[in-house]
Amino acid sequence: MVGSCQTRSVTEKDVYTHGHSDAVLRSHRSRTAANSAAYLVPSLEAGMRLLDVGCGPGTLTADLARLVAPAEVIGVDVSADVVAEATAFAAEAGIDNVSFRAGDIRDAGLEPASFDVVHAHQVLQHVSDPVGVLVTMKSLARPGGIVAARDSIYSSFGWYPTDPRLDRWLEVYLAVTKRNGADADAGTRLLAWAKAAGLKDITASSSTWTWATTDTRRWWGELWADRTVGPGLGTQAVEYGIATTEELHDIAAAWRSWSQHDDGTFVVVHGEVLARA
Repeated sequence: MVGSCQTRSVTEKDVYTHGHSDAVLRSHRSRTAANSAAYLVPSLEAGMRLLDVGCGPGTLTADLARLVAPAEVIGVDVSADVVAEATAFAAEAGIDNVSFRAGDIRDAGLEPASFDVVHAHQVLQHVSDPVGVLVTMKSLARPGGIVAARDSIYSSFGWYPTDPRLDRWLEVYLAVTKRNGADADAGTRLLAWAKAAGLKDITASSSTWTWATTDTRRWWGELWADRTVGPGLGTQAVEYGIATTEELHDIAAAWRSWSQHDDGTFVVVHGEVLARA
């Protein structure tokens, strides 16, 4: 049963709903420029210095680095362990124009107006002050430089077959993110936030991920089953009184049931903004 809870103050430190478990990183490691930044790719050129905000394990960052080489690319993430993984990944892939550092871009000591492109994928949905983060991103871009962001719209996710336990998963997820002072529907807010941050020449768009094959269903369903009961979402849902451990295990079972359905389909909707500083 959902307990009563208050939205966190925006002055508190951001709480990352997902956490950094392997189940979360399995998803992040799948991200590439093609599947996660297609709206940005046509604007990239060789020689553009790029900052990737919330870079995670670095697969998307490395892909972007290939596109703007030989220019420098910097990836920043709050998790030192994830940054270490990203650094190792880039080294193994032989990508020498990218480096990674642990920290928050709002106080990481990055040089203002020093990047041609400042990019954030699935970041603004997890912070309590998304406009403030966009203002910082704008300040790090050179005048006229590109600021790009892509975020999910959880309330618009769709799946088949239907299952009331998956409906409950979404209800739990939205309640946890609200308790964390974040906005799980950030993708619908990006245009408004970009305007509020003072960005210019803003183009809003949308795109999807779709999981509808045997292999992708199994991958998506298993990682969300693990995330539902694991550190991050699972532990926060129990701590906040939003769901019980037993209920979360029932939801995880629903994810695995969905993943084994021959007609199973899951659509993840994203909003995007491409703007100028």
